[in-house]
Amino acid sequence: MHAVHVPDYIRDRAILSHGRARLFDRLDMRRTAHVIVDLQNGFVAPGAPIEVPVAREIIANVNAISDAVRRSGGVNAFLRYPYDPDEPLPWDVFFRNYMSPERRAQQEAAFAAGAEMHALYPELDVRPDDLVFDKTRFSGMIPGTCGMDAALKARSIDTMIITGTLTNCCCESTARDAMQMGYNIVFVTDGNAALTDEEHNATLLSMGAIFADLKTAEEVVALALADAGVAAAAE
Repeated sequence: MHAVHVPDYIRDRAILSHGRARLFDRLDMRRTAHVIVDLQNGFVAPGAPIEVPVAREIIANVNAISDAVRRSGGVNAFLRYPYDPDEPLPWDVFFRNYMSPERRAQQEAAFAAGAEMHALYPELDVRPDDLVFDKTRFSGMIPGTCGMDAALKARSIDTMIITGTLTNCCCESTARDAMQMGYNIVFVTDGNAALTDEEHNATLLSMGAIFADLKTAEEVVALALADAGVAAAAE
């Protein structure tokens, strides 16, 4: 698991900006989605093309949040990164200018729809009622490249809990865009994974200062189950 370090000056800056230490002391789970980013074989499995070893260590935390979200009336939304040669908005600049021909060929083959590496990691707890979306960008919020935003808004979702990999790439990109598109963001400090502690913590600094409420998986589960108790008592 990553050694999480968020300096006091980030917390102080967040308090100065938000007027309080924590953005969200409770969650309305009927309007909350747990967004699980790219926990696919191609990122999680040993020897994968883009292996993120810590991603295997966060699976238990991710599953615990997913279970609490289901029990409290929320939505679990799993994102997958595919390579789609026929997508209507090709990402030519990325594949042409940001990776070598060898790396491009490897990714195109590994993340093609139906390939083993494209599939969600088998130890993830995925249920039939959960949502699964493919996205052809780092962020799951780019119009025309992923259907998640429209699907969540149709369900009146206004809050996202972000877990997955890589902390500093697809998770951060999704969180930044979602916040700017009208969602409250909870970013789970021990539910995201990067290649190094340094990269993981660098994202947490930006998230905590500007874009999100930083919480542990244990804190998120407690908030979800607390809301489930409130909802049950009201029925």
